[in-house]
Amino acid sequence: MLQTLSSIGRETARIVLHASCVVCDGELPWRARKASCCAACWASLPQIPATRCRYCAAPWSGNDPGYVCGSCLVTPPPVVWTEAWGCYRGSLEKVLHAFKFKRHDFFAAPLAELVESVIRERGDLDFDAVVPVPMHRAKLRRRGYNQAELLARALARRLGLRCETALLAKTRDSSAQSRLARNERAANVHDAFRASPRAASRRILLVDDVITTGETIRACARALTDAGAKRIAAAVVAKTE
Repeated sequence: MLQTLSSIGRETARIVLHASCVVCDGELPWRARKASCCAACWASLPQIPATRCRYCAAPWSGNDPGYVCGSCLVTPPPVVWTEAWGCYRGSLEKVLHAFKFKRHDFFAAPLAELVESVIRERGDLDFDAVVPVPMHRAKLRRRGYNQAELLARALARRLGLRCETALLAKTRDSSAQSRLARNERAANVHDAFRASPRAASRRILLVDDVITTGETIRACARALTDAGAKRIAAAVVAKTE
């Protein structure tokens, strides 16, 4: 029954009815919570240390703000930077799993708040459009929503920018990147995205929920670059380790 309700309706139902934290399975308080995560578990979300790779957000133990990892030194992606708030493990992995696969779409706003914080810390808001990593229409029909789009819309509102989903489309229903070996991921998304001619001369902030090898962001950015985009950066909630 909850799946047939709107996002607001489902959230209201979870407040009124008995609900459990998606992380610890404990009783979910009415007030001390973020969506369907209790306040204690939300406070435990693993944040990436301050220093991370400029291009793929891989964490680093040093303190060089211009750090670039070895992989990105060899083949830098066509983005000016990529930001990630946290590490994809533990409590954050469970929250994102609920957001992505269990219709906990009301996580979009609190997760966007986390992403906003690292973007504002970087101090770069030189964009005129926020664009989510698109989902192929067949997969969208199966799942019912694109979590990257929900996140992008919430983030755009917080940044005072436009979310423009029509600037980028996925042209084929490729395999899920998470199911593939690292060396198979680039081929899986090669030429899988097409950008609109309206992307020309635009300054674009790409948004997704998780980055692993960065091949999806790379493929999206390449399509936008080929369409004439002036400047591209990327922001995600979490980076895998």
